[in-house]
Amino acid sequence: MEDIQSKLLKKSKKAKLEQFGKTISFIAILFIVVVVVAIFYFVASKGLATFFKDKVNVFDFLFGKEWNPGSVSESGKPLVGALPMIAGSFIVTLLSAIIATPFAIGAAVFMTEISPKLGTKVLQPVIELLVGIPSVVYGFIGLSVVVPAVRSVFGGSGFGILAGTFVLFVMILPTVTSMTVDALRAVPRHYREASLALGATRWQTIYKVVLRAAVPGILTAVVFGMARAFGEALAIQMVIGNASLMPHNLITPASTLTSVLTMGIGNTVMGTLENNALWSLALLLLLMSLFFNIVTRLIGKKGEMK
Repeated sequence: MEDIQSKLLKKSKKAKLEQFGKTISFIAILFIVVVVVAIFYFVASKGLATFFKDKVNVFDFLFGKEWNPGSVSESGKPLVGALPMIAGSFIVTLLSAIIATPFAIGAAVFMTEISPKLGTKVLQPVIELLVGIPSVVYGFIGLSVVVPAVRSVFGGSGFGILAGTFVLFVMILPTVTSMTVDALRAVPRHYREASLALGATRWQTIYKVVLRAAVPGILTAVVFGMARAFGEALAIQMVIGNASLMPHNLITPASTLTSVLTMGIGNTVMGTLENNALWSLALLLLLMSLFFNIVTRLIGKKGEMK
């Protein structure tokens, strides 16, 4: 009886293997959490040093219009106004998302509702190819094609928010399109069948049933595309002009948070005001990334409740 009881209580090989897999998964998840927390702590400790160590006013940093950390104003305050870069990042991101959204929805509707076979065979590989192109290639094409085109059509130097918007539009279009396609395909088939059975045309079904049912997924795709556009560095740096000035129009040189970071972070000494100010810009980028992730999750939860 004791032998039988010990055999029954003894874990089998499959149970041990399952426990081993759970342990490995827990360690991997714990490692990821530790890495994320460490990144947040490191960036926050460096970024907040501008305000606690160098005594820079938060209001002056966020809403100041002059960016020259190596100099001081007439009142003796360092010129670390980040508003030009913040405004440039938001303007370029919003404009590229506004332009990309109609094209993405149109392409997704064509691929899922109008010509699924052609979309799967032709457009899907093209979209996947566009997603895989490095950002430096987009930046080089923008520098060689978009900037001269903007210069010849609208005047000016060609560098500016308009050129950056066109480049980011092409960059985020495949991402938004791919996620929109997934959102449309996730709409149950019986929604379409019920609409057609009630006498609605195909276009009425697409517009009033399919697209409305896929709104949470489409909004998630747009926000995800905006997050990528907001964090893009190399491509936008090559076409925006990198002038730390408030953007007065779309064809004058401007700058973004990422372009200033990539240009200046390697040319400053760790621990100086110039370096700490750049880390403060990095902290802003990190917080905006967190904000986009939170918005995406809220949209997803809203879609689940429906």
